[in-house]
Amino acid sequence: LPMATFLLFFATVIIWGSTWYFIEFQLGVVAVEVSLAYRYILASALAFVWCWSRGLSLRFTAADHGRFLLLGIFLFGLNYLSAYKAQFYITSALNAIVFSSLVWINIINARIFLGATTDLRTYIGAGLGLLGIIVVFWPSVRELSWAEGVLMGAALSLLGAFLASIGNIVSQVIQSQKIPVMQANAWGMLYGAIINTGIAASLGLSFNFDASPAYIFSLLYLAAFGSVVAFTCYLSLIGRVGVQRAGYAVVMAPIVALLLSIMFEGLLIDRYILIGVALALLGNVAVLLRR
Repeated sequence: LPMATFLLFFATVIIWGSTWYFIEFQLGVVAVEVSLAYRYILASALAFVWCWSRGLSLRFTAADHGRFLLLGIFLFGLNYLSAYKAQFYITSALNAIVFSSLVWINIINARIFLGATTDLRTYIGAGLGLLGIIVVFWPSVRELSWAEGVLMGAALSLLGAFLASIGNIVSQVIQSQKIPVMQANAWGMLYGAIINTGIAASLGLSFNFDASPAYIFSLLYLAAFGSVVAFTCYLSLIGRVGVQRAGYAVVMAPIVALLLSIMFEGLLIDRYILIGVALALLGNVAVLLRR
């Protein structure tokens, strides 16, 4: 595995693994739609400043902007809205399991939209990874009552994964046109900010703000690292290894979140965690490493 590819995967997993914790501070005082608008207004501004400071061209054709708009809708807009809303109905553990289905949805969508084939190692790795996630979170999922609200949350999480997968496909198409990831992200995040703002305004939501340090810091972290840095790494990874293999980063992110909880929050290690992490890491080897 080339070192650059490994570093892109590692950075994506570490950052997205930590965002599970920070998202919790975004739920509460400010409506989800408004928080997402703030997040992507800030993220797009940071991305544009980066491009301007590096002297990168931001001029593209109308057809390119059509693709950037799709990126904003599916990768920086509706998918996050669905995933955030899901967490009002279900635990973050179940949300992690359902959203991890992105790795399989990517495989299916890559075949449908790109005509891409997937080797047996990727299928095996994806299966092991999802099994590992389920084993890790099984104790908390086992306690759930499968009432209507839980089913609604699972459906929203699955919808979020599907929408994100469409965004992944759009990104691979954009990169096939030799458009750099950073410029595409800057425009895509701007369109995502406009979409999230429009949704919030159409629902008549108040654009209030939570001035608490936790909300402000989590917003800054999610915008700068969870959006600009992580998506640049992840979408670059898609360009290198394809959406089928890159999607495994979403499987590994909850494992990182779990390890951070063990280190900093005193979560006790049990047999479910040991077995689940081992399966996820084994799947990681199958998906990423060459023969």
